[in-house]
Amino acid sequence: MTYRSPLSERYASPAMQALWGERRRIGLWRRLWLALMEVERELGLEIPERALTELRAHLDDADLDRAAELEKRLRHDVMAHIHHLGEQAPAARAFLHLGATSAYVTDNADLILMRDGLELLLGRIAAVLVALAKLARRDCALPCLAYTHFQPAQLTTVGKRVTLWMQEFLLDAEELLGRLAALQFRGVKGTTGTQASFLELFDGDDDKVRELDSRVALKMGFTRVFPVTGQTYPRKLDAQVLAALAGVAQSAAKLATDLRLLQHEGEMLEPFESDQVGSSAMAYKRNPMRAERMTGLARFVIELSGNAWHTAAEQWLERTLDDSANRRLVLPEAFLASDAILVLATNVAAGLEVREPVIRRHVAAQLPFLATERLLMRGVKAGGDRQRLHEVIRTHALAVAQAVAERGAPNDLLERLARDPAFAALHVAVRPDELDPAAYVGRAPRQVEEFLDQVVPPLLHRIEAVTPAAATAELTV
Repeated sequence: MTYRSPLSERYASPAMQALWGERRRIGLWRRLWLALMEVERELGLEIPERALTELRAHLDDADLDRAAELEKRLRHDVMAHIHHLGEQAPAARAFLHLGATSAYVTDNADLILMRDGLELLLGRIAAVLVALAKLARRDCALPCLAYTHFQPAQLTTVGKRVTLWMQEFLLDAEELLGRLAALQFRGVKGTTGTQASFLELFDGDDDKVRELDSRVALKMGFTRVFPVTGQTYPRKLDAQVLAALAGVAQSAAKLATDLRLLQHEGEMLEPFESDQVGSSAMAYKRNPMRAERMTGLARFVIELSGNAWHTAAEQWLERTLDDSANRRLVLPEAFLASDAILVLATNVAAGLEVREPVIRRHVAAQLPFLATERLLMRGVKAGGDRQRLHEVIRTHALAVAQAVAERGAPNDLLERLARDPAFAALHVAVRPDELDPAAYVGRAPRQVEEFLDQVVPPLLHRIEAVTPAAATAELTV
């Protein structure tokens, strides 16, 4: 009877939902409290081993209902969980959160979640690339119409077009890898970032306070720690990460939009299952619903990026709390929606239907127009004026196009040009046996092979090095 986000109900994967789920978050809080206590004890604070033992026994069994009950009374989520954990591990109660502020668990946990989320998304991007690579290699030499302004231009190949989609995702992978490498831990900084509380705990021993900061970070898997913070880490980092996710969304939206156009032309269709219904009214329809969903979700992620920049810009001095409610929405939803987009993209890429007969018909219909570029080059080589020849081609081409469209007349453009005095005097023409589409695709097939063999594998290996095996596809192209 209550609202639930479609990202959880319909779109995001179980893996990404579990990553951002409340139980995972609270488990991270408890691990952060444990790491803090362990290092404080290592550095000389009198914390009994029993306190650590009890805490280790309750890392993943938080009673969320009990914590919610405590929060209603205390009006503070972190304190509610401190009290609840103290109930479960009474020997640790006196030492929980010692010297820390709420941002110690909330901010550091968010950084861990973003790190793990970026790794999961990199695995998703790898899966998209692998699926697209198979299509690109199979159809690397299949000629098709290229479009500029969505008007027929020259020829390209189906495989070459697929590499254009892949290249955008490669740029995204580079960006996400860079974000991962640059990700820093907030660490152990205290209430306003001065570490005053920890300096007090360690009797003014500056070296121990610095050691506490770095050791806790290492326990949580971070080698880099922000050298200075206020109460929170800089919200600019959130905005930078969400900008990278917006880039992923843009690439997927470009792929999806191209597919929607190509499905209209009948050249390439997204997967359609045997019992799938395209329209509740028009039973004959086969709508590109997956591509449309990708486009819609991408728009959502792109807009969330702007939200994060506003949050970063509007922080006051060492901290303000107007970021809290906003980030609870924006961070998880950006990752869940990006995950949903990439799952869809992999599904679509792996099941794309290429209709070669339709592609060949479209190429044949346009080939006389496309051959005029070759004729223009020949005419100039034979001594003709490029601008005059261009005008002759333009005049005849427009007339032929109108006759074909309005009266169904045959496309006799090349015959007209051969008879025109401007070309006849130069003794140049395009012979019928030269109208092989493969002769008009330039280096496209070799570009595809070079891209798949030289550009993609090194990037996939870099992804594989940082991505959990469960999230990574079989990275061969």
